[in-house]
Amino acid sequence: MDFSRNFIREIKIGALTVPNNIFLAPMAGVADSAFRTVCMEFGAGMCFSEMISAKGVFYKSRGSLELSKHRPQERPFGVQIFGSDPDIMAYAAELFAREYGADLIDVNMGCPVPKVCGNREGSFLMTEPQLVEKIVSAVARKIQIPLTVKMRRGFSDGDETAPEIARICEASGASAVTVHGRFRSQYYAGKSCPDTIRRVKETVKIPVIASGDVCTREDAEALFVNTGCDGIMIGRGALGAPWIFEEIVKGTRVEKTAGLVKACVERQFALGLEDKGEKIAAREMKKHLAWYLKGQRNGAALRNAAFRAETVGELMEIVAEIKA
Repeated sequence: MDFSRNFIREIKIGALTVPNNIFLAPMAGVADSAFRTVCMEFGAGMCFSEMISAKGVFYKSRGSLELSKHRPQERPFGVQIFGSDPDIMAYAAELFAREYGADLIDVNMGCPVPKVCGNREGSFLMTEPQLVEKIVSAVARKIQIPLTVKMRRGFSDGDETAPEIARICEASGASAVTVHGRFRSQYYAGKSCPDTIRRVKETVKIPVIASGDVCTREDAEALFVNTGCDGIMIGRGALGAPWIFEEIVKGTRVEKTAGLVKACVERQFALGLEDKGEKIAAREMKKHLAWYLKGQRNGAALRNAAFRAETVGELMEIVAEIKA
C-alpha cells in the first residue's frame, strides 16, 4: 500500500484549507513556537498553541496572551483555549481571531489535569453536554474563522461520551473534532481506543482527527485504517523526534543519527533563545534535550549533565558530545 497516496491529503476545516492532515497537538509546557516551527519544517500540516486560559485572556494576563505568539512559517496556526464560561470563552476566541492572527480556534475538552477539571474545564466538560452546547455555540457566533474541539473518549472509565459530545459540537457550529481515545481517568496510561474514534466518525459529518499513541508511520497507518479518520494529531510521539512528520507525510524512513539530533536541537535552541532569552530558554530546553537524547549512546549520562546545566552554552557543550 502506498501510504502517502492513500492517507495523506489536503484537508478542509470549515473555510480553512490545511496543506496536509497530520497535526502537532497543543501540548501545554511543550509545544512552544520554537518546537512548533521545527515540526512545521519537517512537514506538519498545522500546529496549535499551548492551551490558553480564556479567563486569563479576559483578565488581560500577559502570559496568557503571549502563548499565542507565532512565526509566519507556523501558519496555518490554531489557538487552543480552555474554560467553562461561554461568554468568556467567546471573548477570548474573538480576541485571538481579530488581533492575534489565529487561523482557527480550538476548544479544549481533553485536559485531564485535576486543577483544570476541578474548575469544570478541560475533560470535565465531557460530563456536561448542555454546557458544551453553550460554549461551542457562544464561540461559533463570535468568530468568522473555523472552530474545532479537542476531546477525550469520556471522563470516567467506561462512560464513553465522545460520540454524543461530538454530535453536539457539530450541531453547535464546530467545523471539526479531535478525539483522543482515552478516558480522563486513564490520563496517559493504557492504550488509546480506536473504536471510539471510529464511532465518532460514524456519528458526525465534519472531519474527525484521531489522537493517541502515534509514534511511527505504522501507528498512523493503523489509526487511519481502523478509524476511518480524516487526519491525525501527534503529541508525545513528536517529543525528541519532530522528523516523525516527514516520515508520515512523505512515507519515508528517517534515520535518527547524531547529526540529525544535533541539527534539530541547535535549530530549536536558537529559536527558543530568540523568543525567551537565555535564562528561560535554558530551563525549558532541558526537557526537550532529554527527549532528543533518548536512545542515544551515553544518553543517560548526557541527560544527567543537561539537568545540572545552567546556561545555554553548557547545554550546547553537551549537544556537542552526542555520538552516533
